[in-house]
Amino acid sequence: MTQGFERDRDDFARGARVIVVLPDQGGSNRDPEARLAETAGLAAAIGLVVADLVHLRVRAPRPATLIGSGQAEELATRVRMEDAQLVIFDAALTPVQQRNLETALEAKVIDRTGLILEIFGERAATAEGRLQVELAHLDYQGGRLVRSWTHLERQRGGFGFLGGPGETQIEADRRLIRDRMARLRRELDQVTRTRGLHRERRQRAPWPVIALVGYTNAGKSTLFNRLTGADVMAENLLFATLDPTLRQIALPGIDKAILSDTVGFVSDLPTQLVAAFKATLEEVISADLLIHVRDIAHPDSEAQRSDVEAVLTELGVGETTPRFEAWNKFDLIAAHGRDDLLEQAERRDDVVAISALRGDGVERLLQQVAVKLTVGHRRYSIAVEDADGAGPAWLYAHGEVLEQRVEEGRTTYDVRLSPTDYERFNQRAL
Repeated sequence: MTQGFERDRDDFARGARVIVVLPDQGGSNRDPEARLAETAGLAAAIGLVVADLVHLRVRAPRPATLIGSGQAEELATRVRMEDAQLVIFDAALTPVQQRNLETALEAKVIDRTGLILEIFGERAATAEGRLQVELAHLDYQGGRLVRSWTHLERQRGGFGFLGGPGETQIEADRRLIRDRMARLRRELDQVTRTRGLHRERRQRAPWPVIALVGYTNAGKSTLFNRLTGADVMAENLLFATLDPTLRQIALPGIDKAILSDTVGFVSDLPTQLVAAFKATLEEVISADLLIHVRDIAHPDSEAQRSDVEAVLTELGVGETTPRFEAWNKFDLIAAHGRDDLLEQAERRDDVVAISALRGDGVERLLQQVAVKLTVGHRRYSIAVEDADGAGPAWLYAHGEVLEQRVEEGRTTYDVRLSPTDYERFNQRAL
């Protein structure tokens, strides 16, 4: 957890027994078992032991508890039988619902947003990542101060939550949270400006930027490591990557490109996190090409795709940004379905089936990405002064030199370039 909201984590101690509850209100296109398995994976990501998975059908959500009284009693029995210290609801709970459920179940209760914030708080490695997570956490906590914070009496450190849940203490907490959030936003604004300067420098350098995006645990970091030779954390673990990593790679016909590995998305990603991580995800917003890495073997692969596209839209990534889909983990599909999948991918020019772990299809992916980046290239005649020694090398590295004519004091190159690279070449001399 970050320093600003570090606390006594008895309720989240590694090894704590938890029950995961899916209150199914209908209307979802997701497989309930896959959804429960995902939330169990989120819990396991911070070392919690999942003692039971419970799927509850909720026909009429109760304002006080979300689930029915009979369901709450049955769940309380399970909590006692499993000796569970924590119950995770795979839904958004209001502060009142959270308080009432804790009373009914006699156990700590958190919702999906709270769980994801816990994971992000534990995983953020850089100073920037910790700032972003703390800001998101405080935004979430601010909304929880309307309830009676009985659990605050068990907490230490953080913002001085030492008193009882009285109104005066709550107002003091609110003020402390607002002040801290204002400071965090100022610090993140500085980070955003610095990142913007670095990005501007890269654009002048200039190399195309390729961003890997996708659902958490889709295999982005495994693919990133295979393409770059890096050793970014890549495990069968949800949210293994939080902080962005940039590396240089070479593509067919393109001397250099910047590859960015980013945080994985997830369904119902808390809005606080989307806002807080916007500075980090600006690499995605300004990318020349997005590679959407999909776990094509997952039963909810299509729903995960929709979730990723929804987050990209929320970030302001327009449909004009070229996209490419890498259908990862196709080797995990049964043999009879694998051939159909490969045939589907072959028929599309924006999809390649790959196994990032084994390396299957990766070379074809690189070739297709290079083609995608060079679509729309035009022929330009560019005069380079003899004194500009780096100019010809830049043109050979970023374009296809078709012809050159030596004149007095300069050489004119007929070169095939993208309009973006042509503009970058002109900016290079500024």
